[in-house]
Amino acid sequence: MSTQGEDTVERRAVMNRLCNSLEPRVMDDNMLKLAVGEQGPQEEAGQLAKQEGVLFKDVLSLQLDFQNILRIDNLWQFESLRKLQLDNNIIERIEGLENLTHLVWLDLSFNNIEAIEGLDSLVNLEDLSLFNNRISKIDSLDALVKLQVLSLGNNLIGNMMNIIYLRRFKDLRALSLSGNPIAEAEDYKMFIWAYLPDLVYLDSRRIDDHMKALAAMKHQYGIDELKHREALMQAQLEEEQALRQQLQEHKAAFVEGLDGSFLFDSMYAEDVEGNKLAFLHGVGELLEAYKNKFVVICLNIFEYGLKQQEKRKVELDTFNECVQEAIQESQQQGKDWIAKFEEKHLMSLTAIRDESDLASMELRITEYNKDITELFDLLMTLEMQLIEQLEETINMFERNIVDLVGTFIENVQSLLAQCRDLENHHHEKVLEIAINTLEKMAKGELDEDLPDGVRALFVDKDTLVNAVGASHDIHLLKIDNREDELVTRVNSWCTRLVDQIHKDEVMRNRKRVKEINQYVEHMQSELDNLDCGDILD
Repeated sequence: MSTQGEDTVERRAVMNRLCNSLEPRVMDDNMLKLAVGEQGPQEEAGQLAKQEGVLFKDVLSLQLDFQNILRIDNLWQFESLRKLQLDNNIIERIEGLENLTHLVWLDLSFNNIEAIEGLDSLVNLEDLSLFNNRISKIDSLDALVKLQVLSLGNNLIGNMMNIIYLRRFKDLRALSLSGNPIAEAEDYKMFIWAYLPDLVYLDSRRIDDHMKALAAMKHQYGIDELKHREALMQAQLEEEQALRQQLQEHKAAFVEGLDGSFLFDSMYAEDVEGNKLAFLHGVGELLEAYKNKFVVICLNIFEYGLKQQEKRKVELDTFNECVQEAIQESQQQGKDWIAKFEEKHLMSLTAIRDESDLASMELRITEYNKDITELFDLLMTLEMQLIEQLEETINMFERNIVDLVGTFIENVQSLLAQCRDLENHHHEKVLEIAINTLEKMAKGELDEDLPDGVRALFVDKDTLVNAVGASHDIHLLKIDNREDELVTRVNSWCTRLVDQIHKDEVMRNRKRVKEINQYVEHMQSELDNLDCGDILD
């Protein structure tokens, strides 16, 4: 657990003297290499590591305190780092930590940091010290879901509501806030004990269970109200998450937005003329009937799409199971052959070592070479058989998935054609009503009072027909675009899936052949070394 002792003032004085005597520094490769070298092992292994060079990506702990560092930089190579010590510098911003995703412990105490930031990628951080900085607000820690220890003493935090923010960290057990303005509040400890009930240590002192219970009683009303708000917020978050998950499922089926009137509404969203024509007598009822039929077809597409997605998923799952079963069976056969070979291998090497006659030894070595070659041939034959089996399985899957996608597209296009038929029928009816209205206006027989914008369409027949036609074109374009989008996406998905499967199989085969060659070469090397040694003897 990160704590700060009573020597805070003395340490700060030491740092100030150091800062005044040195120029501000930026973290560069030379500084990092020096730090890694100094902190590495000093015995023979350490000296060898220094000669060969230490890879930054393998370093687990890095200490860079009292270096007069102004800016965090050049840490991107330390991808395995778990502990980073940057205390007692003059750092002003938390930055440059994006690649340190394995970091568990971070010390940024005794710096000049004014805001908590730049920690979003540190999802494994458990211990964070920002003691003795210039921070006035506790925020931007949301990604630190594993946070257990937080040291924020000697900062400028003055609002007690900052404590409420910390309730989201369910694993937080130790908190340091002494030396902040809020620590001077009369109710400071009782408030924290009440609102952070899982806390075990506050300002380096263990919290008494009895005092925690008293604090909970004192603030019961506020806590109950807060819990109610938190429950509402949690329910809202869960609902939003469920909606996002649902949308992703609909997108995976390529039918998002087709479970209601979204497509129909989009047809009229930018249709100025169509919205004007809706004022004509009879068009409103016609539009309502049109919408109901259109939405029913969209729902049919939606439900059909979900069912087809489930079929594609079952097909893919079955394919993956078949592939894994074939690979495991082949691997087991290979392991069995290797086990038999290695059993014989030990006896053969022992027999060669014990052989005193050179001619007999050479004969045994020749036999052993044959065994190695035979094993290689067996393993490669097994791999070739697997390749043929998987190729047949992949080709069958490809045919099935292409057929499923083709059937899906064909049926969706058929249903969307029904939408176009509805649109064509609606267009004819609207045009008929519009022309009748124009004729009535020309005869002075129109009883209804139309808005000026609508009357402007009835200048002459050409203007009217063009307006109705423009509305019709917009509707058809929306349907066409949705169809094109669906077809393009599902075809792209199918192509990417099949290409990736072929690519994965090529990579698997290359890896397996490499494994076989490396194993056989190792066996051959053992024999060659033994042979050379015997010859030298």
